[in-house]
Amino acid sequence: MRGAPASRIAGLGRHAPERRVENAELEAALGLEEGWIARRTGIRARRYAAPAEALTDIARPAAEQALAAAGVAREDVSLLLLATSTPDHLLPPSAPLLAHRLGLARAGGVDLAGACSGFLYALTLADGFVRTQGRPVLVVAANILSRRINPADRASAVLFADAAGAALLVPSKDAGGGLLGAHLTGDGAHYGQIQIPAGGSRRPYGPDVPPQDLLMAMPDGRAVFTLGVEMMTQSARHAMDEAGVTAGEITRFVPHQANTRIFEAVRKALGLAPETVVSTIAEFGNSSAATIPFSLAASAEVRPLACGEMVLMTAVGAGLTGGAVVWGAS
Repeated sequence: MRGAPASRIAGLGRHAPERRVENAELEAALGLEEGWIARRTGIRARRYAAPAEALTDIARPAAEQALAAAGVAREDVSLLLLATSTPDHLLPPSAPLLAHRLGLARAGGVDLAGACSGFLYALTLADGFVRTQGRPVLVVAANILSRRINPADRASAVLFADAAGAALLVPSKDAGGGLLGAHLTGDGAHYGQIQIPAGGSRRPYGPDVPPQDLLMAMPDGRAVFTLGVEMMTQSARHAMDEAGVTAGEITRFVPHQANTRIFEAVRKALGLAPETVVSTIAEFGNSSAATIPFSLAASAEVRPLACGEMVLMTAVGAGLTGGAVVWGAS
């Protein structure tokens, strides 16, 4: 097997379901005053999947776009990594089904449950596979979080949405591009800050389990805000140091779209220029791991990635899991 000096993103894709849910609908249902959601989160609308849509249904269009943009033969794709917290089923994993539906007959496939930082973990693993094996890897991040919303938990009910993003990585001879710096981190001391209390091996499904315990809970939103800013900022600094780049060299800052106030605080702490920020949160909300590839694809539609660009991506999510990547466009 032949390796490669680096990987490059050959194609990007994104998809959001058709149903658009504006803040007014949620504010009325939750008994919130008009404008409450936008002021606290920066979100004005989000997309919800149709009742008949499953995770692979919304992941497939994003993946198809990335494959088409890359122009890579499907039989050449060697691996599909699917970052999701909402698979089609708890068992089996959804990645093999998605690979089958995409016609990736020779590709391995596995799900990664990295919460909001899942795409960064998958991207880092994909880069390593491309470098060692010299074969293309498709990374897809997708979630249908609208089915995990607990209306009684306002802190999380107003945030979450459904979407998918994808990136196809291929071998590159340009050692100055691709993944230049990465820092993946976690803090299990805050494991319960964002959670679905029941349904796992700790509290299995059963007739005694209240329905709301199978839905999202975020008991301390302020703590999540503080921890999120700190973890995203520190991870980004480590990744930038590893890549040997300064804030002034970052051309696009693609943060996890958790909350406008969170990633603005991170941007300011890092000293990044306001014009570098890529944001889709106002229209599409927080779809966890999908937000970074979705936002990167949306940004590239307006202004394609140019050779030599430095892209900083950072995220934090349940677990707590977090990380940052500096990616050089080539």
